[in-house]
Amino acid sequence: MTRLNRRHLIATTAAIACSTLLAAWAPAASAQTVDEIKKKGSITVGLLVDFPPYGTVDASNKPDGYDADVARLLAKDLGVTLNLVPVTGPNRIPFLLTNKVDVLVASLAVTPERAKQVQFSRPYSAATIVLYGDKKTTIKVPADLKNVRVAVARASTQDTALTAIAPEGTEIRRFDDDASAMQALMSGQVDAIGCSTTVAAQIAQRMGDAYENKLVLKQQFMAVAMRQAQPELEKSMNDFVARNTANGELNKLYKKWLKSDLPALPAN
Repeated sequence: MTRLNRRHLIATTAAIACSTLLAAWAPAASAQTVDEIKKKGSITVGLLVDFPPYGTVDASNKPDGYDADVARLLAKDLGVTLNLVPVTGPNRIPFLLTNKVDVLVASLAVTPERAKQVQFSRPYSAATIVLYGDKKTTIKVPADLKNVRVAVARASTQDTALTAIAPEGTEIRRFDDDASAMQALMSGQVDAIGCSTTVAAQIAQRMGDAYENKLVLKQQFMAVAMRQAQPELEKSMNDFVARNTANGELNKLYKKWLKSDLPALPAN
């Protein structure tokens, strides 16, 4: 064996050994029970802070909004303290699967694709996703989106819904969050935005009547997300949602933040 080949063999063997070691130390999503959460004395919940009024920050720059209040109610229900961890749309599921949070109460819409990665509880919230755009731009059917510039939050439900109906020639611009997509619309970088009606209301509040709802993209339901194969935790989350839907607590929180009654939610 030549010296060059010997060096190549040593380098390759070292790389394989290093990869194996890193894989062994990589965090793995492990099963977690309610008893383990109670023994720990706290629950760590991931939530958005750029999706008001579902997720926002208060005057002290701390997480707030409907989702934060739901998380507080959940911690109270479990008899543990609450740790709130801000997440973004794209990193919500990765944070959950790498054990950075115990559960997500992060306006995560239930979709078949996401259900392959996480376990959902029964829905605790709902939102209507619309295409919201400049009144001067005529958009009455999906075909009208050709040559239209549309902003969406990357990896969001609106991204998926818009991509499914957009004809060839639609310029979909993907941003890290709703705030960035909103800014793109208000600064004239795009003609429309895929967003929830609550985000549309924020834009209207700041920009007046220059924009309007063009199309309804999707009626979505949001649920608590957990790692898969956690049947006890799933049951606990389902019981929590069912109990607080029946006793009106979730409706109180929804009215507090969205100024309307909680829509009828599917049982699963």
